[in-house]
Amino acid sequence: MSKKSRRRGRRSSLVALLVAAIFGAAAVGWLLLPRQRRPPPVAHRVATYETPPAAGETAAPAGPLEATEVPESPAPLATSASAAVESPTPLPTIAPAPSGQGSPRGGAKLAIIVDDCGQWIDTERGFVALGIPLTMSVLPDVPYASTIAREAADAGKGVMLHLPMETVSGLNPGPGKVTTEMSDAQITEQVEADLAQVPLARGVNNHEGSKGSADSRVMRDVVGVLAKRGDLFFIDSRTSAASVGEQTAQQAGVPTAARDVFLDNQASLAYTEAQLREAAAIAERNGSAIAIGHPRPTTLAAVRAMIPELQAAGVQFVLAQDLVSGR
Repeated sequence: MSKKSRRRGRRSSLVALLVAAIFGAAAVGWLLLPRQRRPPPVAHRVATYETPPAAGETAAPAGPLEATEVPESPAPLATSASAAVESPTPLPTIAPAPSGQGSPRGGAKLAIIVDDCGQWIDTERGFVALGIPLTMSVLPDVPYASTIAREAADAGKGVMLHLPMETVSGLNPGPGKVTTEMSDAQITEQVEADLAQVPLARGVNNHEGSKGSADSRVMRDVVGVLAKRGDLFFIDSRTSAASVGEQTAQQAGVPTAARDVFLDNQASLAYTEAQLREAAAIAERNGSAIAIGHPRPTTLAAVRAMIPELQAAGVQFVLAQDLVSGR
């Protein structure tokens, strides 16, 4: 082999070694790069049913009697009523207000409470952005509790503490729960700790709690904290027909009211629209109504779609605090 050929061979070998070194360094660098981990799904409470009332009991209005936690990825928001995939049983259409009139002063008032807040921040912000009064009820010890409470308050929305309470079924209502096994002092301490998690709260309603809200001693302790504060109200979510929450609050002199309708036992736009019409019909009959929903995309879409219809019918949207008695 000639000297020229030998030099050409050595150059080729050096080039090959250089290319191999570059690729090797790149591979090592790629392996050493930090991996972005996808956060685990946050538990979203989805309505299920508890044991029905025993014979002779007065049933609470239709609504979930308990809730459990399952991971759930919110679906894209529907933007209009035509996005519904199922048709509910038709409810009577609310008669519109006379032409040229808005919601009459002292007329049908509807308060919408969005429970379980502090978990699904994007959907919850969608509720905050709606141009109507509504109330966000925030769970303690969840990732976005302080964020959504502050944003809701800044937007003029109501803020409440969604107080976890013991269930009949044994399902865990989440951190910060009040149970019947706690002593009076422990219940007081727990409620105060949960309120500290949502310092902007102006009221409280129970999260789940079919066992806790039916226990007179437990409810006396809970509303006792509110009575001591002097500026908080209580709304009974009525997750049980046996709940004594509203009654106990009245006896303690705490401003109170109770839920009339649950909006989203089914994650369906059409179902929630029908429930909103039912809530409006109750408000027309009784002067006011309280409806509770959850941060579901379908619930947000239904409320957004129904605002013009309900306002045209003379329904006035108000904060939950506007409907409590004793204030």
